[in-house]
This record gives sequence, C-alpha cells and structure tokens, in this order.
Amino acid sequence: MSMVDSIAATATSLSAAKLQQSYSLALTKKAMDTQETAAQQLLNMLPQQPSMGTYIDTYA
Repeated sequence: MSMVDSIAATATSLSAAKLQQSYSLALTKKAMDTQETAAQQLLNMLPQQPSMGTYIDTYA
C-alpha cells in the first residue's frame, strides 16, 4: 500500500468516526429531550397542592 493510499484510508476512517460520534451525540440529545418531556408530563399530572395559608387542618 502506498503512502497516498494510507493517508486516504486514514482520512476516510477519521471521517467515519466523526460521523458516528455526531450521530451518537444527536441520538443521546433526542433521548434526553424525550425523557425531559415525559418527566414534565408526569409532573403536570400530579394534583395541585393548596398554597400556604389556604388549608386549615381541623383534625390536628
């Protein structure tokens, strides 16, 4: 294999690794966004708590 072929193979390999890393990062960001949305929806499903001063515990 000549030196030019080695340089071309290395450049191709580096480019493929960069693409794989970019894809992996994008996929991770998408998963984190999905989890954030799911957590927000779960928090919105919780019943609203009365604010301080509006609830009197008469059984205490």
